[in-house]
Amino acid sequence: MKQLRILVTNDDGVESPGIQALAAAVSDLGHDLLVVAPLDDQSGVGSARAARIGQPIRTKVLDSGFIGIGGTPALAVTLARLGAFGPPPDLVVSGINHGINIGVSIFHSGTVAAALTAASQGMSGLAVSIGSEDPRFLETAGAIAAEATRWLVTAPAGTVLSVNVPDVPASEVQGVRWARLTPISRSRLAAEITPTGEPMIVLDTPAEPAEPDTDEALLSAGYATVTPIIGVRDLSDQSAARYLQAQWNGRPEL
Repeated sequence: MKQLRILVTNDDGVESPGIQALAAAVSDLGHDLLVVAPLDDQSGVGSARAARIGQPIRTKVLDSGFIGIGGTPALAVTLARLGAFGPPPDLVVSGINHGINIGVSIFHSGTVAAALTAASQGMSGLAVSIGSEDPRFLETAGAIAAEATRWLVTAPAGTVLSVNVPDVPASEVQGVRWARLTPISRSRLAAEITPTGEPMIVLDTPAEPAEPDTDEALLSAGYATVTPIIGVRDLSDQSAARYLQAQWNGRPEL
């Protein structure tokens, strides 16, 4: 297998147990490993880069050799791709996120956004999440992540996978299944108003059971799930452009 340079990043922070477990699992594949991730928790930042052109970005090299940056996962991917930390990576692996990333709202996830940012810059990306905010079996997710990385190395550039793994011993994983994203109607988010009048977001549990082939349902049944995803792309539908062109042509000169 050709040796590649693989960037490992996350959104929980460069010192989180999840990224340490992921880096250990991926390093066993024999590729050249680069670990760059936020210095602090950047969960939920999506694809934000939040860096001003021409302004220095804070960095810190840990004893482990991992590099922390004062920024988001998408920024870590961009900096690495631009050669800020040596030769650019060929592939990006993001995680292991503490907590699942399921449903159509995953574009808010910094973990998933790192993989999508990789695809937007000509690389493939893998986002790995585990079913607990305080995981006990990161080695299970690490083992599945390593196999997913092994497959991704051979996939066309721009391929992105979102993988979710139950937080159980490897022997208790029921299997690995393709899963479609849980629809927005299953969002666990709800809005409430505090006693002092401010809005806040809380987690709620949908009343109806999830549809069987969704990531939510399969994870609940003990399966690890794999969902190929794509980022921003154009469509061939020209109806809006034709309408606007017709309206513009009918306007008087300004």
